[in-house]
Amino acid sequence: MRPDDPDNPKTWSRPYRWYITMLSAVLVLNATFASSAPSGIVPQLMEKFTFGTEVATLTIALFVAGYCVGPLLWGPLSEQYGRKPIFLVSFTAYTGFQVGCALSQNTASILIFRFLGGIFAAAPLANSGAVMSDVWDADTRGKAMALFALAPFAGPTVGPTVSGFMAVAGVSWRWVFWLLTFFAGSCLIFVALTLPETYAPVILVQRAKRLRKETGDSRYWAPLEKNKMGIRQRMKHVLGRPFIIMFREPMLLVITLYMSFVYGVVYLLFEAYPIVFTRGHHFNAGISGLMFLPIFIGAVFAVICYLLVFNPRYRRAMEQFAPHPVPPEYRMEVCMYAAPVYTISFFWFGWTSYPTVPFWAPLMAGFPMGFAIIWLFLGLFNYTIDAYLFVAASALSSMTVVRSLFGAGFPLFATQMYERLNPRWASTLLGCLALLMTPIPFILRRYGHKLRKRSKYSPTGNQPHKPPKKDPEEKAVEA
Repeated sequence: MRPDDPDNPKTWSRPYRWYITMLSAVLVLNATFASSAPSGIVPQLMEKFTFGTEVATLTIALFVAGYCVGPLLWGPLSEQYGRKPIFLVSFTAYTGFQVGCALSQNTASILIFRFLGGIFAAAPLANSGAVMSDVWDADTRGKAMALFALAPFAGPTVGPTVSGFMAVAGVSWRWVFWLLTFFAGSCLIFVALTLPETYAPVILVQRAKRLRKETGDSRYWAPLEKNKMGIRQRMKHVLGRPFIIMFREPMLLVITLYMSFVYGVVYLLFEAYPIVFTRGHHFNAGISGLMFLPIFIGAVFAVICYLLVFNPRYRRAMEQFAPHPVPPEYRMEVCMYAAPVYTISFFWFGWTSYPTVPFWAPLMAGFPMGFAIIWLFLGLFNYTIDAYLFVAASALSSMTVVRSLFGAGFPLFATQMYERLNPRWASTLLGCLALLMTPIPFILRRYGHKLRKRSKYSPTGNQPHKPPKKDPEEKAVEA
């Protein structure tokens, strides 16, 4: 599709593309909000279904476990049938499963509906980032992705607050799931009525079908129509390739483990915060939910700083390296600041979690933690895309699956860990693990270009890793 083609999403008006960006972010917010919403109604669920704390934790863990399956389906399917049809199908089913949760009468039904809901809620996690790539050029995409990065962390931090205050108000636990149903249904309506198809190959298929119908000439066809895979070949491509790439790429494996640890800890905090603030400081569920807000506020400040400080610096690097692309290692600069801050935030939270210490001290530890999480995700996510280019989708797919496994698994042992070790030493253990991973951005910044040269899948290994020296004549012309 030509750059000046009126059907090319990158040529649509900027306000319209920003609307598409915001709608895509809301879809992600919807999915992540639903993942953590039950944390505020755990006592009601335990009373209604007579299960223990471990099973109650599964209402969150199984939903996040659905994220492991969903990206493997929705990403490749959207590249065959388009973004919009996948959003419509997945959100229709997702809305229905929220109704199932609201009407559940036994433990098995609510756990099954939560898992199935997570599978279908994963569609925006897999495809909303692709929509950003569809509608924005490389220059603006960084700004859009920085703002978009807030959505995956806004949902988990807001969910406990909303459900907690609903529980305090005496509202039935079922209304939390009815709220999720209304939110999902509203998003489905906006997708159906206002979201266009943004994937260029599918737009060309639609154009070819229209021309064949209007002219009766069967010679009109789109490349995607000729590129059909068999079921076995497609399954191998979808399920096998992402993990083959990950296990053959040491730097991708390390990045995946670091991002997965960070993501898992976000969901671990849903079990740790109630121990510190509900039991230790005797807050109700609503006030305990508010304790998550500094994480989100820190994330907002991180995005602002990224846009004001690092984005202009990256643009200057683009001018220095032109006509070559900027080496992926330049993306590690934000991570080199964020990694130590992330580690320190655990020791801050842990050793101020005594009931005798004012709650403001552990509360404010969430601010640097949220700040660091966003910078780590932006840096590592963009590094993966820049380093792997044509296989970036497969690299990100495996990363999403492993990250979701950590997100589903960490809450399952969080309560036992914080009860047996106490919040001080449990947080210290997490801080020590974060400390072990702190050198990763520094190593990639220093030696990443050498690793890329040895990589079988990174096509950027032979590009310059230092700004090329300009000829005196070019400098004179610029002057």
